[in-house]
Amino acid sequence: PPAHVMWTVMVCLISLMFIFRQIVARGLLDVLREFSDNENDFISVMETVARMSEDGEPTVRAELMEQVPNIAMFLHENRPNFPEAFSRYLVPIVVRYLTDPNNQVRKTSQAALLVLLEQGLMSKADMEGKVCPVLLELTEPSSDDDYKIEAVAIMCKLVIMLTKDTVEHLLLLRFCELCSDVRLFQVRKVCAANFGEVCSIVGQEATEKLLMPKFFDLCSDSLWGIRKACAECFMVVSNCTSPEVRRTKLSPLFINLISDQSRWVRQAAFQSLGRFISTFANPSITGLHFCEDGTLCEIPKICSESSRAPRAAPSVELRCYSDLSLHIKHLGHPEHSDPLSHQQKDECTMFNSFNFWRAPLPDITQELELLREEKRDEVTEKRDETMRETEGEGKEDVPSLDSQGPATSSQIQKVLDCLQPHLDDPDVQAQVKVLSAALKAAQLESQTEDADESVSESNGSTGSPTSDELSAMSELSLTDAQISDSPSSSPVLVDDSEHTKMCEEEKSKVQNVIPQQLLDQYLSMTDPARAQTVDTEIAKHCAFSLPGVALTLGRQNWHCLKDTYETLATDVQWKVRRTLAFSIHELAVILGDQLTAADLVPIFNGFLKDLDEVRIGVLRHLYDFLKLLHADKRREYLYQLQEFMVMDNSRNWRFRYELAEQLILIIELYSHNDVYDYLRQIARNLCSDKVSEVRWISYKLVVEILQKLYACEAHDLGLNFINELIMSFCHCPKWVGRQAFAFICQAIVEEDCMPMDQFAQHLLPSLLSLSSDPVPNVRVLVAKALRQSVLEKPYFKDPGSAYSDELEEALSELRMDKDRDVQFFATLDPNRNVMDTAALI
Repeated sequence: PPAHVMWTVMVCLISLMFIFRQIVARGLLDVLREFSDNENDFISVMETVARMSEDGEPTVRAELMEQVPNIAMFLHENRPNFPEAFSRYLVPIVVRYLTDPNNQVRKTSQAALLVLLEQGLMSKADMEGKVCPVLLELTEPSSDDDYKIEAVAIMCKLVIMLTKDTVEHLLLLRFCELCSDVRLFQVRKVCAANFGEVCSIVGQEATEKLLMPKFFDLCSDSLWGIRKACAECFMVVSNCTSPEVRRTKLSPLFINLISDQSRWVRQAAFQSLGRFISTFANPSITGLHFCEDGTLCEIPKICSESSRAPRAAPSVELRCYSDLSLHIKHLGHPEHSDPLSHQQKDECTMFNSFNFWRAPLPDITQELELLREEKRDEVTEKRDETMRETEGEGKEDVPSLDSQGPATSSQIQKVLDCLQPHLDDPDVQAQVKVLSAALKAAQLESQTEDADESVSESNGSTGSPTSDELSAMSELSLTDAQISDSPSSSPVLVDDSEHTKMCEEEKSKVQNVIPQQLLDQYLSMTDPARAQTVDTEIAKHCAFSLPGVALTLGRQNWHCLKDTYETLATDVQWKVRRTLAFSIHELAVILGDQLTAADLVPIFNGFLKDLDEVRIGVLRHLYDFLKLLHADKRREYLYQLQEFMVMDNSRNWRFRYELAEQLILIIELYSHNDVYDYLRQIARNLCSDKVSEVRWISYKLVVEILQKLYACEAHDLGLNFINELIMSFCHCPKWVGRQAFAFICQAIVEEDCMPMDQFAQHLLPSLLSLSSDPVPNVRVLVAKALRQSVLEKPYFKDPGSAYSDELEEALSELRMDKDRDVQFFATLDPNRNVMDTAALI
């Protein structure tokens, strides 16, 4: 035959051989299952797998690698028979394919390796002795760029699956080197994106010693994508550092990211701001902590009554957020206190991590009054003397201390000297920083302007700080924001009344739990300008993290967030209000009953009248919020519960379902009279809902109401309710209503909602009347109620009890019913597990 025909035939044969090898690789798992009983055959198959891994066709190698995780799982399940097969045959293939020249094979190998690690199929010895050395080799500075980038990615994913010792011993130093890779920004970006996970694995000591310098470099990287990745993982990194590092090093670093030139970096930073602030949370300040089940609890009593110092937080009992008796006390602190003794400090160890037990600032109120009186007398004498000398000439008012004028450098210096003994206080440290900047500004101005210099010298000759300055320092309320309006000028002495007002306004936003700049930036998230320059949904991010920020600051600093919360609650975006509505119950736990009643209840009331998208937030946690209120305030909401039945969209049946669920919970919060007067009618309306899911949960609500009435010995009200149920459901013209009556009766018996003699007298006759209902679905539930519930009660097992004959007669008829399901439930053993009949409702 011609040569070209021979060539064509050869190509076809090669193609067939290639396809055949692919098929073999794809069916390896089935082959292993067939030959797993014989060890020799199994070893032969595994050696064939090893030879196939050297196939020259990339698609065959990729197909083989896709089967490796399945084969590994099979070997793991049969490890007693083949203990070393995985490590001997498959691990070398996975490791070798990490350096395969074909991109598809490498990607498949990387994916297979992650699956093996996630499933726990690879031993620690294989990881440390075979996988990690290859990754270290691929991440060498001289390694190929593509290989290096891929190896860094797989290494970072690997970190969270390895132990701390393995990461520290093998990978940590290499990770630090990769964070500083000046040639490949992709490497730095991967490191930045996974920085938090690495910190979490290695812990605080290694984070602060080795990783923090690298994190600083990444946060100031020239590429905005890397800085953005740092902002996104900032909270995780912060959790791995000490409070001192968090406050002194990470906080200024985060402020830089918030003011970054890139909008995307600023956006990521603001989204992480609330989470970063939450890392400052200290149970000794918040008075709360999270229990093992995730609920928010108050901390137990810290100090005994005899040894507790006046500044200590009032003792509170440990009460879980999920407990019905939750009633959090407002944490306040007395105005005056003495330093704690060493013994008292030891007994209150929870406060030791935070500088809470500092010596109180000196009380200079009396000195201030004396200074004011002396200055007023001096000014009055000078004014009188001047008036006598002028004798009718043009009079000039002698400037008093209350008039405005620039503070001199000497005045500022004297105030700084007064603050030196109290530098261990964080508030005083902030004051010193501000006044130091003001002093430099004043000195610069005095050097450049002769006129100002002369005025400064004349004002500085008084020899002591002015009363307003000392008053400002005693209040400790001057912040960076107060001098930022006029950065080029020195502080100005203002009128006493204006100064007091200014101090009060600034003091309302000042605290010492977190760096003030962080709080200021967080409060600015409600500024409309932020939505234009940073993120259109920045207000939503602010609302989402507000409970965490409030928990961190503690209820004693709620005044810092109150205005921001009210602004968010009236935001034009319903998503912002919805976010607050879903978390208002959590904020109520944090703030306690007094602040909740004063500041949250009005906002809660506003949410009740909002859009359904917002109302569902307060409805879903209605019980959680109402249980925190005092009984008188809680009772006011009884009149508003009916309003939940009115919705923007009547087809939103889940809204009514949620209402029924919450009503079941809040029954215990009200008296039986209130339950009868307000909840009973809502329950009846919900039982007639068009949606079966709503009806089903509403029947449970009816049972809970009846149980409440009989538990409170309100038999008359209970009987009235029973008569209403009989008229509404047992005699309902629709079979769904009659079926509901059978279900309610069964639930009443199973829950022991009422005495059985009362049930037999008032409900059983109506239930028995439904045993001959024309609709099979009704008779099914009647048969189930009688056989599985009623007859199991000792009261009805007695042959001499009332209605025993009627019961046997009804069941006999049901056992011979023409419907199979009715027969089944009428003869079924009560202890046998059967299908749920909720689908029939």
